[in-house]
Amino acid sequence: MTTRPRYREESSFKIHGGCGLMGICDESGELMSGEDAILAMAVQHDRGNGLGGGFAGYGIYPEFADHFCFHMMYHDLRAKEETEAYFDQHFLLDLAEPMPTRPVKGITDAPLLWRYFMQPYPNKLEESEMSGEDYVVRAVMSINASIDGAFVASSGKNMGAFKGVGYPEEIGHYFRLEEYEGHTWTGHNRFPTNTPGWWGGAHPFALLDWTIVHNGEISSYGINSRYLEQFGYKCTLGTDTEVAAYLFDLLLRRHKLPLSLACKALASPLWDEIDRMPKDEQDVMRSLRAVYGPGMLNGPFAIVLGFNGGMVALNDRIKLRPLVAARKGTKIMVASEESAIRAVMAEPDLVWTPKAGEPVIARVKGMDWPIHGDLHLPPSEISCAVTGTEQSCDSVEVNA
Repeated sequence: MTTRPRYREESSFKIHGGCGLMGICDESGELMSGEDAILAMAVQHDRGNGLGGGFAGYGIYPEFADHFCFHMMYHDLRAKEETEAYFDQHFLLDLAEPMPTRPVKGITDAPLLWRYFMQPYPNKLEESEMSGEDYVVRAVMSINASIDGAFVASSGKNMGAFKGVGYPEEIGHYFRLEEYEGHTWTGHNRFPTNTPGWWGGAHPFALLDWTIVHNGEISSYGINSRYLEQFGYKCTLGTDTEVAAYLFDLLLRRHKLPLSLACKALASPLWDEIDRMPKDEQDVMRSLRAVYGPGMLNGPFAIVLGFNGGMVALNDRIKLRPLVAARKGTKIMVASEESAIRAVMAEPDLVWTPKAGEPVIARVKGMDWPIHGDLHLPPSEISCAVTGTEQSCDSVEVNA
């Protein structure tokens, strides 16, 4: 009898420290090689310990831009066969192939890595009375929760996540990222604190085209995960970062919150800060905390959210993890260290340190903005922050 690795066991000790991240977006829509992302993470080599690295790229599959692309990890052939049977039942498959990789010293014990370009069967979608995105979310939750040894690394359109056990520069070369071009890239160097390093537990964590890279520790994971379960999300990957990807999907795609409000819901101002705000703004912040209290992220964190329209970087509300930002021309870049930025942007036009809880937003010109807005709204127009579940901001006018 074969003994399977216990992926979800808790580490017997903690090492507080490291983790490094980066994000770069060309707001003009010009494509960049994955080499820039690899370089930025190689500079931050010492922020990790070789137990996890990864990247997400956007705009990398223009020939299949309208297809959902599933990047899959399989522990064995049985898991692959079960997953492909699930795909055959629910999706119209146009291409299935092994992930292109190359041998790299330091990368060992890799799972079976495959990618699939597909679309929901129209009749299945109609029967489900779901949007295509909700249909895919249901598939991701079902595969991760019920097929032993199968893990969805990413599931969006015209994007993909590439991750595994190793230093990020090793992972980047292993997946041949220099052969891809994208308008937005994010990267991560892992230094696990609570859980062991394993391929599915590396960052980015993805759902649809939302991806999260994270430095820190989300101490509210328990209440966050229980809150998400009310909306059909299943946290099965054994790490705190998973909740951040699902929370952004819930707030931005399903509840249609403006981006600035979603960030304030997840990194809420302290109560004494709210008390000093103008009355109208106080009402908004109190409503957000009342409605989304179980979704608020506690603990030290710096995160970068990537999506098919740009990226957002965000610190916790008292900035316990480093985050630096810069702009050069049409490019915006964030990283854990300024040295990573200057390795890619030799002479940036502007370098700054974002304030606690204040997002850095990059938007790709000409692309549909998948978020309802990113400007602060007049409090009188915010109708979505006063009800309990599945609220909508469809009636809100946003000059984005």
